[in-house]
Amino acid sequence: MSTVASMLGSGLFTLVAFLFVLSIVVVVHEMGHFLVARWCGVKVDAFAMGFGREVFGWNDSKGTRWRLNWIPLGGYVKFMDDANGASMPDAAAIERMSPQERATSFHAKPLWQRAAVIFAGPFANFLLAVALLATLFMVWGVRTFPAKVEEVIVDSPAARAGLQAGDLIVEVDGTHIASFIDLLRIVTVNPGRELGLTYERNGALSSVKVTPERREESDLIGGKVQVGRLGIRSVNSPTGGTFTKYGPIDALGLGVKESVFLLTSNLQAIGKMLTGREDTSQLGGPLRIAAVAGKAASIGFDSLLNLAALVSLGVGLFNLFPVPPLDGGHLLFYAAEAVRGRPLSDNAKELGFRMGFALILMLFMLVMWNDRLVVKTWMGG
Repeated sequence: MSTVASMLGSGLFTLVAFLFVLSIVVVVHEMGHFLVARWCGVKVDAFAMGFGREVFGWNDSKGTRWRLNWIPLGGYVKFMDDANGASMPDAAAIERMSPQERATSFHAKPLWQRAAVIFAGPFANFLLAVALLATLFMVWGVRTFPAKVEEVIVDSPAARAGLQAGDLIVEVDGTHIASFIDLLRIVTVNPGRELGLTYERNGALSSVKVTPERREESDLIGGKVQVGRLGIRSVNSPTGGTFTKYGPIDALGLGVKESVFLLTSNLQAIGKMLTGREDTSQLGGPLRIAAVAGKAASIGFDSLLNLAALVSLGVGLFNLFPVPPLDGGHLLFYAAEAVRGRPLSDNAKELGFRMGFALILMLFMLVMWNDRLVVKTWMGG
């Protein structure tokens, strides 16, 4: 019984952590759409958290129904002239509108306003990530260690490149290295790629070429990921290094810098998967996010906020993919409209949505297949 109780307690803890992360990311994304829509004079029928039947809700003074639904895996904003939560236009409803109603119709708004409303969701996710990371830099601070080589593993890429204990790595491929974590992040995402490395030894600078070896390591939930390693170790004592808490301006700047780095890394990883240089098994779905959320929450609230920032960036980036019914798919339609001088036909949009739904369904099946490892871990093997 104690084992069952422990599993139930752990499962509840993981669920709470997952819903905390997902709720923040989804609410901010949809709030981005909502606020810009209101600013553009669009009538919003519903702001929904989750899918399925409504658990409870209320109407605000402007006629928007705020809904909490049964399935807490997303959300949507529905405009007055939408056929559904994917913002497909309801042609019949638009045809029946009075001139006054058309003035508040989303699909009757100028092209730039419709694009602004759609882009506002992913942009809000990027802003959330910056805010969360800046909060971490201000409240929890950062402990950094110099990129100083304490040990070189025999027959490793570093050893073959001639690196020695005591060397201080100051630059990799033109990027300044201020700490060991800076070095680690570049090397980790570049397995098998030759890097130009500059180091300081006895006050003199030298440069070498080194190629991180590809290694398979376990992630937080026991999954396998491919990473690059040089074969060096640094002393990361909990009481060593330099600990810094940043003021609001510096923290905000670091939040932007970190967000740009993470977005760039994600795009590079996606590019490698599309070209077959990386395994798609590293893609995870809701179960993997839930498992990592539980692990992060067990480490500390700061780790959970860091995960929320990562998920927010991922959601923002994913929604900008040019695939209907994602936000990027709508923006693709608007780009075509701007070039043609008129909207695409309803048949073309319908075809685009059908193809987009098929692609998303295939991606969902892939990530759920990858998430089977999470289920095996929860089941104890």
